[in-house]
Amino acid sequence: MKKYLPALALDVVLVIVFCAIGRRSHDEANALTGLATTAWPFLSGLAVGWLATIALYRDKFDALLIVPTGIVVWLSTLVVGMLLRVVSSQGTAFSFIIVAGTVLAVFLVGWRAVAKIVTKARATT
Repeated sequence: MKKYLPALALDVVLVIVFCAIGRRSHDEANALTGLATTAWPFLSGLAVGWLATIALYRDKFDALLIVPTGIVVWLSTLVVGMLLRVVSSQGTAFSFIIVAGTVLAVFLVGWRAVAKIVTKARATT
């Protein structure tokens, strides 16, 4: 499991970057407190996605796989994050869901796709 810590750390950083970009684009105040308030639902969703993938694919778990890991982690981050935002009275406008889904897909699935391309390229050389 230790070998997957860099992948988990990258996912965490990307979720925080997503939240920071969103807060910055809306010129929201209270930098650290506000970022924590915005990020916790998505980080919770990220944790659920990681735990679900590990539980479902115990012996075959690979944090670098697009399917299932990247997709499960992305959908969980989005869905659980939005549900927790509703419960905590944070905004969930339809346009925000679309933007969040797109950016989180690019971030959480995208880096795995790049890693796969790089790994294949290295294997052929």
